Amino acid sequence: MRPDVRRWLQHRTFTAETWAAPDLASVKHTHGSTVSVVLPALDEERTVGTIVATIREALVEGCPLVDEVVVVDSGSGDRTAEVAAAAGARVVSADAVLPRHGSRPGKGEALWKSLHATSGDLLVFVDSDLIGFDPQFVVGLLGPLLTDPTVGYVKALYDRPLTTTDGIVPSGGGRVTELLARPLLNAFWPELAGFVQPLSGEYAGRRELLEQVPFVSGYGVELGLLVDLVALAGLDALAQVDLGTRQHTHQADAALGRMAGQILQTALARRPGGAKPDSELLQFLRTADGLEGVSWDVGVVERPPMRTVRAAGRRRGIRS
Repeated sequence: MRPDVRRWLQHRTFTAETWAAPDLASVKHTHGSTVSVVLPALDEERTVGTIVATIREALVEGCPLVDEVVVVDSGSGDRTAEVAAAAGARVVSADAVLPRHGSRPGKGEALWKSLHATSGDLLVFVDSDLIGFDPQFVVGLLGPLLTDPTVGYVKALYDRPLTTTDGIVPSGGGRVTELLARPLLNAFWPELAGFVQPLSGEYAGRRELLEQVPFVSGYGVELGLLVDLVALAGLDALAQVDLGTRQHTHQADAALGRMAGQILQTALARRPGGAKPDSELLQFLRTADGLEGVSWDVGVVERPPMRTVRAAGRRRGIRS
Protein backbone atom coordinates (compact mmCIF):
# COMPACT_ATOMS: atom_id res chain seq x y z
CA MET A 1 0.00 0.00 0.00
CA ARG A 2 1.26 3.47 -0.83
CA PRO A 3 2.42 5.42 2.26
CA ASP A 4 0.14 8.37 1.44
CA VAL A 5 -2.88 6.09 1.14
CA ARG A 6 -2.01 4.33 4.41
CA ARG A 7 -1.66 7.66 6.22
CA TRP A 8 -4.93 8.93 4.73
CA LEU A 9 -6.78 5.79 5.78
CA GLN A 10 -5.55 6.21 9.33
CA HIS A 11 -6.63 9.80 9.86
CA ARG A 12 -9.44 10.34 7.34
CA THR A 13 -11.56 7.21 7.92
CA PHE A 14 -14.24 7.45 10.60
CA THR A 15 -17.27 5.58 11.92
CA ALA A 16 -20.73 7.11 12.01
CA GLU A 17 -21.16 6.32 15.71
CA THR A 18 -18.41 8.81 16.53
CA TRP A 19 -20.97 11.62 16.49
CA ALA A 20 -24.39 12.23 18.01
CA ALA A 21 -26.98 14.41 16.30
CA PRO A 22 -27.52 16.82 19.25
CA ASP A 23 -23.79 17.48 19.52
CA LEU A 24 -23.48 18.24 15.82
CA ALA A 25 -26.57 20.44 15.94
CA SER A 26 -24.88 22.49 18.65
CA VAL A 27 -21.71 22.81 16.57
CA LYS A 28 -23.78 23.78 13.53
CA HIS A 29 -25.59 26.48 15.51
CA THR A 30 -22.27 27.84 16.81
CA HIS A 31 -20.85 28.05 13.29
CA GLY A 32 -24.05 29.45 11.82
CA SER A 33 -24.05 26.72 9.18
CA THR A 34 -27.06 25.34 7.31
CA VAL A 35 -27.61 21.80 6.01
CA SER A 36 -29.56 20.57 3.00
CA VAL A 37 -30.29 16.87 2.45
CA VAL A 38 -30.90 15.97 -1.21
CA LEU A 39 -32.51 12.80 -2.54
CA PRO A 40 -32.33 12.33 -6.33
CA ALA A 41 -35.30 10.20 -7.32
CA LEU A 42 -36.70 8.34 -10.32
CA ASP A 43 -39.63 5.99 -9.74
CA GLU A 44 -38.87 5.35 -6.06
CA GLU A 45 -42.34 5.65 -4.52
CA ARG A 46 -41.74 2.43 -2.56
CA THR A 47 -38.85 3.79 -0.48
CA VAL A 48 -38.53 7.57 -0.78
CA GLY A 49 -41.33 8.42 1.65
CA THR A 50 -39.87 6.37 4.50
CA ILE A 51 -36.44 7.95 4.04
CA VAL A 52 -37.84 11.50 3.99
CA ALA A 53 -40.07 10.88 7.01
CA THR A 54 -37.20 9.35 8.97
CA ILE A 55 -34.90 12.30 8.30
CA ARG A 56 -37.56 14.85 9.18
CA GLU A 57 -38.59 13.09 12.39
CA ALA A 58 -35.07 12.50 13.68
CA LEU A 59 -33.03 15.40 12.30
CA VAL A 60 -35.45 18.25 11.60
CA GLU A 61 -38.20 17.99 14.22
CA GLY A 62 -36.46 15.86 16.83
CA CYS A 63 -33.08 17.60 16.54
CA PRO A 64 -32.31 20.75 14.53
CA LEU A 65 -29.44 19.31 12.50
CA VAL A 66 -31.02 19.42 9.02
CA ASP A 67 -32.60 22.61 7.65
CA GLU A 68 -34.23 21.28 4.49
CA VAL A 69 -34.98 17.95 2.83
CA VAL A 70 -35.28 18.23 -0.94
CA VAL A 71 -36.26 15.50 -3.39
CA VAL A 72 -35.19 16.20 -6.97
CA ASP A 73 -37.54 14.20 -9.17
CA SER A 74 -36.17 13.20 -12.57
CA GLY A 75 -39.51 12.70 -14.29
CA SER A 76 -40.87 9.76 -12.31
CA GLY A 77 -43.78 7.90 -13.87
CA ASP A 78 -45.06 6.69 -10.49
CA ARG A 79 -46.13 8.54 -7.32
CA THR A 80 -42.60 9.41 -6.17
CA ALA A 81 -43.28 13.15 -6.04
CA GLU A 82 -46.58 12.80 -4.19
CA VAL A 83 -45.20 10.32 -1.65
CA ALA A 84 -42.12 12.45 -0.97
CA ALA A 85 -44.17 15.62 -0.51
CA ALA A 86 -46.61 13.87 1.82
CA ALA A 87 -43.64 12.71 3.92
CA GLY A 88 -42.46 16.30 4.32
CA ALA A 89 -39.92 16.89 1.57
CA ARG A 90 -39.80 19.87 -0.72
CA VAL A 91 -40.08 18.28 -4.14
CA VAL A 92 -38.64 19.94 -7.21
CA SER A 93 -38.73 18.70 -10.77
CA ALA A 94 -35.31 18.47 -12.38
CA ASP A 95 -36.82 19.81 -15.61
CA ALA A 96 -38.02 22.95 -13.83
CA VAL A 97 -34.60 23.87 -12.41
CA LEU A 98 -32.39 26.05 -14.64
CA PRO A 99 -34.75 25.62 -17.62
CA ARG A 100 -32.50 27.75 -19.84
CA HIS A 101 -29.95 24.94 -19.64
CA GLY A 102 -32.35 22.20 -20.69
CA SER A 103 -32.39 18.73 -19.18
CA ARG A 104 -30.30 15.60 -19.43
CA PRO A 105 -31.18 12.11 -18.24
CA GLY A 106 -29.39 10.63 -15.28
CA LYS A 107 -28.70 10.96 -11.60
CA GLY A 108 -25.82 13.39 -12.05
CA GLU A 109 -28.16 15.91 -13.64
CA ALA A 110 -30.44 15.85 -10.59
CA LEU A 111 -27.48 16.32 -8.26
CA TRP A 112 -26.11 19.22 -10.31
CA LYS A 113 -29.46 20.98 -10.37
CA SER A 114 -29.87 20.42 -6.64
CA LEU A 115 -27.03 22.88 -6.08
CA HIS A 116 -29.26 25.54 -7.59
CA ALA A 117 -32.44 24.36 -5.85
CA THR A 118 -31.04 24.25 -2.30
CA SER A 119 -29.53 26.79 0.08
CA GLY A 120 -27.48 24.82 2.62
CA ASP A 121 -23.81 25.54 3.25
CA LEU A 122 -23.39 21.77 3.60
CA LEU A 123 -25.12 19.28 1.30
CA VAL A 124 -25.80 15.64 2.05
CA PHE A 125 -26.76 13.38 -0.87
CA VAL A 126 -28.75 10.22 -0.14
CA ASP A 127 -30.00 7.69 -2.69
CA SER A 128 -33.78 7.33 -2.60
CA ASP A 129 -33.91 3.53 -2.99
CA LEU A 130 -32.43 2.63 0.40
CA ILE A 131 -34.14 -0.03 2.49
CA GLY A 132 -34.02 0.19 6.29
CA PHE A 133 -32.64 3.75 6.19
CA ASP A 134 -30.92 4.94 9.37
CA PRO A 135 -30.74 8.70 10.11
CA GLN A 136 -27.27 8.07 11.55
CA PHE A 137 -26.16 7.90 7.91
CA VAL A 138 -26.72 11.66 7.66
CA VAL A 139 -25.18 12.30 11.08
CA GLY A 140 -22.05 10.34 10.18
CA LEU A 141 -21.53 12.10 6.89
CA LEU A 142 -21.89 15.52 8.52
CA GLY A 143 -19.56 14.70 11.40
CA PRO A 144 -16.20 15.39 9.72
CA LEU A 145 -17.53 18.51 7.95
CA LEU A 146 -18.89 20.12 11.11
CA THR A 147 -15.97 19.22 13.39
CA ASP A 148 -12.99 19.71 11.07
CA PRO A 149 -12.84 22.77 8.78
CA THR A 150 -10.10 21.16 6.67
CA VAL A 151 -12.50 18.42 5.47
CA GLY A 152 -14.53 19.42 2.43
CA TYR A 153 -16.04 16.18 1.09
CA VAL A 154 -17.08 12.96 2.80
CA LYS A 155 -17.95 9.61 1.18
CA ALA A 156 -19.84 6.76 2.81
CA LEU A 157 -18.43 3.28 3.09
CA TYR A 158 -20.52 0.27 4.04
CA ASP A 159 -21.25 -3.39 3.47
CA ARG A 160 -23.75 -4.03 0.67
CA PRO A 161 -25.65 -7.30 1.07
CA LEU A 162 -26.56 -8.94 -2.26
CA THR A 163 -29.68 -11.08 -2.48
CA THR A 164 -29.13 -14.16 -4.66
CA THR A 165 -31.01 -17.39 -5.36
CA ASP A 166 -28.81 -19.01 -2.72
CA GLY A 167 -29.58 -16.39 -0.07
CA ILE A 168 -28.00 -13.13 1.03
CA VAL A 169 -24.28 -12.57 0.45
CA PRO A 170 -23.27 -10.11 3.23
CA SER A 171 -20.94 -8.01 1.09
CA GLY A 172 -21.71 -9.17 -2.43
CA GLY A 173 -22.95 -5.82 -3.74
CA GLY A 174 -20.78 -3.32 -5.51
CA ARG A 175 -19.95 -5.39 -8.58
CA VAL A 176 -19.20 -2.34 -10.75
CA THR A 177 -16.96 -1.00 -8.00
CA GLU A 178 -14.82 -4.12 -7.81
CA LEU A 179 -14.71 -4.91 -11.52
CA LEU A 180 -14.23 -1.40 -12.90
CA ALA A 181 -14.05 1.60 -10.57
CA ARG A 182 -11.44 0.28 -8.16
CA PRO A 183 -9.06 -0.94 -10.91
CA LEU A 184 -9.43 2.41 -12.70
CA LEU A 185 -8.64 4.43 -9.59
CA ASN A 186 -5.69 2.25 -8.62
CA ALA A 187 -4.26 2.51 -12.13
CA PHE A 188 -4.76 6.20 -12.87
CA TRP A 189 -5.49 7.95 -9.56
CA PRO A 190 -3.74 5.73 -6.99
CA GLU A 191 -4.00 8.41 -4.30
CA LEU A 192 -7.74 7.60 -4.24
CA ALA A 193 -7.20 3.87 -3.72
CA GLY A 194 -8.16 4.12 -0.05
CA PHE A 195 -11.83 4.82 -0.78
CA VAL A 196 -13.68 1.65 0.12
CA GLN A 197 -16.85 2.61 -1.76
CA PRO A 198 -15.84 5.13 -4.45
CA LEU A 199 -19.25 4.85 -6.15
CA SER A 200 -21.35 5.15 -3.00
CA GLY A 201 -24.51 7.19 -3.45
CA GLU A 202 -24.27 8.72 0.01
CA TYR A 203 -21.85 11.60 0.46
CA ALA A 204 -21.67 15.14 1.75
CA GLY A 205 -19.70 18.24 0.93
CA ARG A 206 -19.25 21.94 1.37
CA ARG A 207 -21.15 23.99 -1.18
CA GLU A 208 -18.11 26.17 -1.83
CA LEU A 209 -16.23 23.09 -3.12
CA LEU A 210 -19.08 21.36 -4.92
CA GLU A 211 -19.89 24.47 -6.92
CA GLN A 212 -16.33 24.58 -8.31
CA VAL A 213 -16.39 21.21 -10.12
CA PRO A 214 -18.42 19.82 -13.04
CA PHE A 215 -21.11 17.18 -12.58
CA VAL A 216 -21.42 14.29 -15.03
CA SER A 217 -25.02 13.78 -16.08
CA GLY A 218 -25.09 9.98 -15.74
CA TYR A 219 -23.76 7.27 -13.45
CA GLY A 220 -20.23 8.58 -13.71
CA VAL A 221 -21.01 11.44 -11.35
CA GLU A 222 -19.51 9.81 -8.25
CA LEU A 223 -16.20 8.88 -9.86
CA GLY A 224 -16.01 12.27 -11.57
CA LEU A 225 -16.51 14.12 -8.29
CA LEU A 226 -13.77 12.12 -6.56
CA VAL A 227 -11.23 12.73 -9.30
CA ASP A 228 -12.09 16.41 -9.73
CA LEU A 229 -12.25 17.21 -6.01
CA VAL A 230 -8.92 15.58 -5.19
CA ALA A 231 -7.38 17.64 -8.00
CA LEU A 232 -9.03 20.81 -6.67
CA ALA A 233 -8.60 20.46 -2.92
CA GLY A 234 -6.09 17.66 -2.30
CA LEU A 235 -6.48 14.25 -0.70
CA ASP A 236 -6.59 15.51 2.89
CA ALA A 237 -9.74 17.52 2.12
CA LEU A 238 -11.52 14.21 1.45
CA ALA A 239 -12.69 11.69 4.05
CA GLN A 240 -14.84 8.58 4.39
CA VAL A 241 -17.22 7.37 7.08
CA ASP A 242 -18.25 3.79 7.84
CA LEU A 243 -22.06 3.63 7.94
CA GLY A 244 -22.23 -0.10 8.64
CA THR A 245 -24.68 -1.83 6.31
CA ARG A 246 -26.60 -0.33 3.39
CA GLN A 247 -29.41 -2.15 1.62
CA HIS A 248 -30.95 -1.12 -1.67
CA THR A 249 -32.33 -2.58 -4.86
CA HIS A 250 -29.90 -4.29 -7.22
CA GLN A 251 -29.79 -4.11 -10.98
CA ALA A 252 -29.35 -6.86 -13.53
CA ASP A 253 -25.94 -7.46 -15.10
CA ALA A 254 -26.90 -5.81 -18.41
CA ALA A 255 -27.96 -2.64 -16.60
CA LEU A 256 -24.72 -2.70 -14.60
CA GLY A 257 -22.84 -2.97 -17.89
CA ARG A 258 -24.44 0.25 -19.10
CA MET A 259 -23.62 1.89 -15.79
CA ALA A 260 -20.02 0.75 -16.14
CA GLY A 261 -19.92 2.21 -19.63
CA GLN A 262 -20.80 5.66 -18.31
CA ILE A 263 -18.23 5.38 -15.53
CA LEU A 264 -15.57 4.38 -18.04
CA GLN A 265 -16.49 7.34 -20.26
CA THR A 266 -16.13 9.64 -17.24
CA ALA A 267 -12.72 8.24 -16.35
CA LEU A 268 -11.33 8.38 -19.89
CA ALA A 269 -12.45 12.00 -20.25
CA ARG A 270 -10.18 12.82 -17.30
CA ARG A 271 -7.11 11.24 -18.84
CA PRO A 272 -5.12 14.03 -20.55
CA GLY A 273 -4.13 13.34 -24.13
CA GLY A 274 -6.47 10.40 -24.54
CA ALA A 275 -8.60 9.97 -27.64
CA LYS A 276 -12.33 10.60 -27.33
CA PRO A 277 -13.90 7.22 -26.52
CA ASP A 278 -16.73 5.74 -28.57
CA SER A 279 -19.98 6.14 -26.64
CA GLU A 280 -21.70 3.07 -28.11
CA LEU A 281 -22.01 -0.06 -25.98
CA LEU A 282 -23.05 -3.23 -27.78
CA GLN A 283 -24.82 -5.89 -25.69
CA PHE A 284 -26.38 -9.17 -26.75
CA LEU A 285 -29.70 -10.91 -26.19
CA ARG A 286 -30.49 -14.50 -27.02
CA THR A 287 -33.76 -14.78 -28.92
CA ALA A 288 -35.66 -17.57 -30.66
CA ASP A 289 -33.78 -16.66 -33.84
CA GLY A 290 -30.34 -16.60 -32.21
CA LEU A 291 -28.31 -13.72 -30.84
CA GLU A 292 -29.46 -10.15 -31.26
CA GLY A 293 -27.13 -7.19 -30.77
CA VAL A 294 -28.53 -4.16 -28.94
CA SER A 295 -26.68 -0.85 -29.00
CA TRP A 296 -26.79 1.63 -26.14
CA ASP A 297 -25.46 5.17 -25.95
CA VAL A 298 -23.40 5.36 -22.75
CA GLY A 299 -21.95 8.78 -23.49
CA VAL A 300 -22.10 11.31 -20.67
CA VAL A 301 -22.55 15.08 -20.61
CA GLU A 302 -20.62 17.22 -18.18
CA ARG A 303 -22.50 20.06 -16.56
CA PRO A 304 -20.25 23.05 -15.82
CA PRO A 305 -19.37 24.10 -12.29
CA MET A 306 -22.38 25.79 -10.71
CA ARG A 307 -20.21 28.74 -9.77
CA THR A 308 -19.75 29.57 -13.46
CA VAL A 309 -23.47 29.16 -14.11
CA ARG A 310 -24.31 31.60 -11.32
CA ALA A 311 -21.70 34.08 -12.56
CA ALA A 312 -23.10 33.94 -16.09
CA GLY A 313 -26.61 34.48 -14.74
CA ARG A 314 -25.51 37.55 -12.78
CA ARG A 315 -23.93 39.04 -15.89
CA ARG A 316 -27.23 38.57 -17.73
CA GLY A 317 -29.20 39.89 -14.79
CA ILE A 318 -31.13 36.64 -14.36
CA ARG A 319 -31.21 33.90 -11.73
CA SER A 320 -31.30 30.90 -14.04
